[in-house]
Amino acid sequence: MSYLLIVNLIWSFSFSLIGQYLAGQVDSDFAVLARVAVAALIFLPFTVWRGLPARLAAGFWLAGALQFGITYLCLYRSFSVLTVPEVLLFTVLTPIYVTLIEDALERRFNRWALFAAAVAVGGGILIRWQPLAGEFLWGFVLLQIANATFAAGQVLCRHLLLHHPVELPLYRFFGHFFLGALVLVLPSFLIFGNPDKLPVTAIQWGVLLWMGLFATALGLFWWVKGSVRVDAGTLAVMNELHVPLGLLVNLLIWNRDADLAKIALGGSVILLSLAINRFGRRPPALAAS
Repeated sequence: MSYLLIVNLIWSFSFSLIGQYLAGQVDSDFAVLARVAVAALIFLPFTVWRGLPARLAAGFWLAGALQFGITYLCLYRSFSVLTVPEVLLFTVLTPIYVTLIEDALERRFNRWALFAAAVAVGGGILIRWQPLAGEFLWGFVLLQIANATFAAGQVLCRHLLLHHPVELPLYRFFGHFFLGALVLVLPSFLIFGNPDKLPVTAIQWGVLLWMGLFATALGLFWWVKGSVRVDAGTLAVMNELHVPLGLLVNLLIWNRDADLAKIALGGSVILLSLAINRFGRRPPALAAS
């Protein structure tokens, strides 16, 4: 679980950095492309091209296209029709998608994992809830696609690593993940990108470099690595932990208004969902005692 906690902390800083230095200033397609390009350059020197099972390599290409490519292209586009509070609210459903997709791949139904994910979603809503206004249906659809593809990508990686083990360490073939993302984000920038909104300051380039190296390359690598060390229910719940962390980082560094009582209450509910999931994994005899 330590990998997932570290990544949540990294991503909690990322939200503030994007909002402060990139959003509305740098073309979103270029920002996504830059993140993928930096991450790919980090892993490509170590990437194995021969001797890797075709199903594993193809699966990582698909996971990259889903978890980073489609997810972030949809996420950035949602800002054109949604307010920031609406975007934050509509992203809290990811744990539900993680649980449902994991159960579908494993051909089972884990009611405790689903219940824990639902409680985690409730905690996220407690923190992020804002009244909805204006036209938001298309934005809601975009974000549900983003939520579902982000969940599908991480569950697919977890499934591949658990059911198709190889002797090679993960970093030797994780470059395939970012190549899969590149297949989508590069054409998207070439078709829809705005060359007049490229980064112009050292800070903007620095943020993109930080995002590519830490939030994308190491963040997604550690997330996938950590996903196989926990059960599916815990993985689903951990998808919600960035909510209170991100708000706290934003409050402490940029002094933005935040309701500390809501953060504490929602964070407590998310932690409670971890306990619920752990209880559901106990043997029946112990759970009944």
